[in-house]
Amino acid sequence: MRTAQAAGNPDGVHKRMANKTVDELIARSNRLGADKRNTNFAGGNTSAKGTEKDPVTGQDVELLWVKGSGGDLGTLTAQNLAVLRLDRLRALKEVYPGVEGEDEMVAAFDYCLHGKGGAAPSIDTAMHGLVDAVHVDHLHPDSGIAIATAADGEALTAKIFGDQVAWVPWRRPGFQLGLDIAAIKEANPQAIGTILGGHGITAWGATSEEAEANSLRIIEQAAAYIADNGKPEPFGARLPGYAALPEPERRAKAAALAPVIRGLASTDMVQVGHFSDDAVVLEFLEGAQHPRLAALGTSCPDHFLRTKVRPLLLDLPADADIEECISRLKERHAEYRKDYQAYYDRHADADSPAIRGADPAIVLVPGVGMFSFGKDKQTARVAGEFYLNAINVMRGAEAVSSYAPIEEAEKFRIEYWALEEAKLARMPKPKSHAGRIALVTGAASGIGKAIATRLAADGACVVIADLNLENARAVATELGGADVAIGVQADVTDEAQVHAAINEAVLAFGGVDLVVNNAGLSISRPLLETSEKDWDLQHNVMAKGSFLVSKAAAKAMIDQGLGGDIIYISSKNSVFAGPNNIAYSATKADQAHQVRLLAAELGEHGIRVNGINPDGVVRGSGIFAGGWGAKRAAVYGVDEEKLGEFYAQRTLLKREVLPEHVANAAAVLTGSELSHTTGLHIPVDAGVAAAFLR
Repeated sequence: MRTAQAAGNPDGVHKRMANKTVDELIARSNRLGADKRNTNFAGGNTSAKGTEKDPVTGQDVELLWVKGSGGDLGTLTAQNLAVLRLDRLRALKEVYPGVEGEDEMVAAFDYCLHGKGGAAPSIDTAMHGLVDAVHVDHLHPDSGIAIATAADGEALTAKIFGDQVAWVPWRRPGFQLGLDIAAIKEANPQAIGTILGGHGITAWGATSEEAEANSLRIIEQAAAYIADNGKPEPFGARLPGYAALPEPERRAKAAALAPVIRGLASTDMVQVGHFSDDAVVLEFLEGAQHPRLAALGTSCPDHFLRTKVRPLLLDLPADADIEECISRLKERHAEYRKDYQAYYDRHADADSPAIRGADPAIVLVPGVGMFSFGKDKQTARVAGEFYLNAINVMRGAEAVSSYAPIEEAEKFRIEYWALEEAKLARMPKPKSHAGRIALVTGAASGIGKAIATRLAADGACVVIADLNLENARAVATELGGADVAIGVQADVTDEAQVHAAINEAVLAFGGVDLVVNNAGLSISRPLLETSEKDWDLQHNVMAKGSFLVSKAAAKAMIDQGLGGDIIYISSKNSVFAGPNNIAYSATKADQAHQVRLLAAELGEHGIRVNGINPDGVVRGSGIFAGGWGAKRAAVYGVDEEKLGEFYAQRTLLKREVLPEHVANAAAVLTGSELSHTTGLHIPVDAGVAAAFLR
């Protein structure tokens, strides 16, 4: 009788799957994926073959473990592997209908799966299962793709590697490519791998160590050949006036252009942006050949699926002024959309998916850098990384030959592949604030932190602006790091610091859509004890600070042309006259009227301005923790630790107000449900009749 583990105990299955073969595969994948010279994010795949006990029969079964669809080698875990039975996978050769039935074969992989869970098999599964080697790597290294996209790539492959590496003419990834590589390996037993025309490399080995060594050998040998034999200026002579601007000037120009560019790139759907002034990009844009190379577009499927077939290139020198750049960018954008529509119309047929938008994913500005775009920050950042890879590929190909990417028709077949469309359709529904970029002042604690946390949870990118940079960065890390949030230092009473914070936001995420004026403090004193310094400090931080932040943010929002939201965290005290609180309440009334004034002025730009009037937010509040709580408790004659309960008992609902409740109101006000609401103040005070809005 078989044991419970052999009969299908799930824990037993997991213990068996964590075997040496799988451990070696994951370790090899992580090492290869950690070095971007070997492959790009989520690019390539690795595999290993071995045996396991079938939990039903107790007999050994041959399995293939292969990186699943959408996974990343650098962070690969066992859960990211697809596990298939080799006998069933190899049997698919008998039912393969030919290249016209490629898509059907991907669906057939599901009938080869072993066990439950795991990742979905990718289009490259056949390459790994059909090649007669225990360990197989398929990678997208810059040096390998440079040879793969060279006009004489086949001859270069023979010259660099002899008979150790075979050339495979371009073929779209799929079952036939797997058959082709398997046949090449069988016919060339001395070979350690292949160069895939227009695409990348594949290598194999009897052991994990051998496969990794063979992959690195191909990558390093190709890189060494290019370095030793390449011409010194692969991008052509340096163009006068196209050199990189000095860093401060470069970043200032990037910040001025970023909202405009993001608005253009968001014509069809709102995008998040990423800016890079990497030396590789700046060097490329200084070369005389950069217009020709940019127009040729990228080649590796992983590249152009994320960057589109070609970038939008600003055809002006580095010292062109901002207004001239903006005017020309708008013209170039209109041309790009027209050209992309023509590209779609040239190749689409009755079965093609609908056009996915005609805006660029990559925008290049000579002397400044590269702006990349995607549905979220990670997607935008990775698109930029892929175009950086593409520049390196062009450099290598041009150094030893000439760059010759795959044909435009082939690019279209992959970009608008039914399988790619199905993958997009499986993506989860976007969250309420997906694609939005928020800046929250005073966000390192209390109400500000609660609002930032809620907006990030709802899909927004968030800039944590606070006087305390260390705390701001700690909150950003807590929320998920640079792809979700960044921390910046900002004294809202200083116009230069406010502008710097907005610039950091647009350089990090492309623009600003949503601002929350939350920074504040309070000094609770009766009239005769309130000094001029007390009055000025509170008005500077909350009234002047809100004005400065709103002014700077509104400029970016107007440049984007995407509308936006400005939220003021005012107070119940803006409409309620309480004792011993003249400076605080007066400045809150100032903020409340700013809401009305800006709502009236900014509405024509689609910018909504609303306010929130909290009261009695004691727990988690930075203001109350800073001495305000003790002073208010003394005014009301209660213990400080009981102040929250005291405030709750004087409300209609008898409920204590927490920072999260204010965050809820901010999320609703800036979501789609109240898209037609502006100039509103929402009380979040559990019901204070004396503060009812009249």
